[in-house]
Amino acid sequence: MLEIRNLTKIYPGPVAALQGVDLDIPAGMFGLLGPNGAGKTSLMRILAGLLEPTSGDVRLHGEDVLADPQGLWARLGYLPQHFGFYPNLTGEAMLLHLLRLKGVRAEGRSLRQLCGELLERVNLGYAAGRKVKGYSGGMKQRLGIAQAIAGNPELIIVDEPTAGLDPEERMRFYRILAELAENRTVLLSTHIVEDVAVLCPRFAVIRKGKVVALTTPSQARQELEGRIFEGIASPAELDDLRRNRQVTQAHLVEGRNLVRLYEPRGDAPAGFERVPPTLEDAYLVLMRDVGTRGDDSAEAPGDGHRRAEAETGAERPGATA
Repeated sequence: MLEIRNLTKIYPGPVAALQGVDLDIPAGMFGLLGPNGAGKTSLMRILAGLLEPTSGDVRLHGEDVLADPQGLWARLGYLPQHFGFYPNLTGEAMLLHLLRLKGVRAEGRSLRQLCGELLERVNLGYAAGRKVKGYSGGMKQRLGIAQAIAGNPELIIVDEPTAGLDPEERMRFYRILAELAENRTVLLSTHIVEDVAVLCPRFAVIRKGKVVALTTPSQARQELEGRIFEGIASPAELDDLRRNRQVTQAHLVEGRNLVRLYEPRGDAPAGFERVPPTLEDAYLVLMRDVGTRGDDSAEAPGDGHRRAEAETGAERPGATA
């Protein structure tokens, strides 16, 4: 269990990147979803022992991570958002160099053999002798995860791992992460809703340095049931809807505006039909604060889940739903 209590990070300015974050993250896959600039990377760097918080407490299996960050590193696998490689090294040579830097032990075999096993595990064995500068974005991410899983860490942190990947590479990466989460804690930080929908049985939404929801994909969708509507609108009608309604999404489909609305009271303009909510609807509602505008009784996704916890006292943040 990774326990985070009242974690705060204030940069000079002052800029409050994190404002009292509280989370309990159990074994398995856990998602941290939020827009760029929400504070996700600051949180990941603190958890990885690379950035000192202004205040707060972080414990892994009861041990104080902030008091001894170097003690965590042997049990941590970390893939940052921007991971640098030496482009003229082969994949094998690059990974071998990283394993030596990390002080990874091969346990009864050579480090080169371990390197080969890791490359096979992330489906890069065929490209071991190819220079990294010739790798695709997805191949580089898989090489990054190979170094992260070296040493069989208890906690793996991946920050925006699928940004920029094509759909095929993204699916490969999903499979790798899902496999890793079977016997350890994997914390996935992302702004891509699909990442959470595919991988995470439980996730938190972070906005402006605060956790604004702690829920599951199904719970987040259920809390919008009956309040998402879809219809076609002309450009002028779309402008009017944006002024007077709560538009979550608007896409061009065959040259026409397909618009989705969040209606807290469950009513909608003529021509719009009630549709099943998606996780993206729930996320966009939270990001736009629409759960608190226009209807004081309306709840944003995650509010009902938090309220039930507060009333019963039966569930701590991050407990399995």
